[in-house]
Amino acid sequence: MGSTGSIGTQTVEIINTFPELFEVEVLTAGSNADLLITQASQLKPNVVVIGEESLYDKVHAALDPLDIKVYAGNNALSSVVQMEEIDIVLTALVGYVGLLPTIKAIEAGKHIALANKETLVVAGELITQLAEEKGVNIYPVDSEHSAIFQCLAGEWNNPVEKIILTASGGPFRGKTREELANVSKAQALKHPNWEMGAKITIDSASLMNKGLEVIEAKWLFHLNPDQIEVVVHPQSIIHSMVEFEDGSLKAQLGMPDMRLPIQYALGYPKRLKNDFPKFNIFDYPSFTFEKPDTNTFQNLALAYEAMRKGGNAPCVLNAANEIAVQLFLEDKISFLEIADVVAKSLAKIPYLCNPSLDDYIHTDKETRSKAMELAC
Repeated sequence: MGSTGSIGTQTVEIINTFPELFEVEVLTAGSNADLLITQASQLKPNVVVIGEESLYDKVHAALDPLDIKVYAGNNALSSVVQMEEIDIVLTALVGYVGLLPTIKAIEAGKHIALANKETLVVAGELITQLAEEKGVNIYPVDSEHSAIFQCLAGEWNNPVEKIILTASGGPFRGKTREELANVSKAQALKHPNWEMGAKITIDSASLMNKGLEVIEAKWLFHLNPDQIEVVVHPQSIIHSMVEFEDGSLKAQLGMPDMRLPIQYALGYPKRLKNDFPKFNIFDYPSFTFEKPDTNTFQNLALAYEAMRKGGNAPCVLNAANEIAVQLFLEDKISFLEIADVVAKSLAKIPYLCNPSLDDYIHTDKETRSKAMELAC
């Protein structure tokens, strides 16, 4: 799901590298019909889904001669993930839109390679309980969570003291609020280490991406908020660390290359040989670490606040942030106003302690409307 985005295109690259191991049954994309057609022509899936329904005729005309079934719309996403032939679903959709298809895939017993952190941010308790009931494994694809997963291999019976999620600090590391008051969209989109889509790049610049990852880690690894620490590591070589009760610390290192965690999730428990650029320790004679500045980058503090509050608060956090980032990318609000919109939304939306799926859906819709109103 999301084959034409940054994670999706790199996943396709891995699948092409290991045709004897992986076969694509379904490809989905939002609106990039041209790339979807190219990918489908090459990979020959059984089904493709184009989210933008107005593009159905274009995709269908191109792929029908290849005997590839074509569907359109969000409802189709939730249907195709249940196909019997599917073993694992890589969810590379960006944002809340990934929630319902992931739930349907889990209900159908499909293992999940999760690159859509918002699924666990919005409804972590529901998702993890459902996965346990269905015997479904969730393999993390985010580099930080993959690092934690790798550090925990062979350690499942050893209690974790805490995990340490590393953050690059983004393009504005070390800047003051005064310096950030008038930064441009172009500046925010220049990440120093990673090539990512626009939304996640802005989230990285504001540290919201790390806040979302903190909440995701809580559910993936069954932790409480005090067991999750964030440290700024500008080199982006140590992808995250685990500290055990005896004081031992394990870290996973590697080049900042998303193909590595994608491949690990798809090939688990095997490590598949590749020709990716290898990390050379002599190229990085020193690593540096800093505490995150949550006074300047308030989104990280807001994420911790929402995580500790629980209920529908993380859902509010995510929906308000998605709207705020959209408005920033449209040059309608400033960079610092992203956190303002999130904070105001958390204060305004009614709190629900034990939300159902319908409650999450309602909260998301209500928050998006309120965030637009608050940003005006």
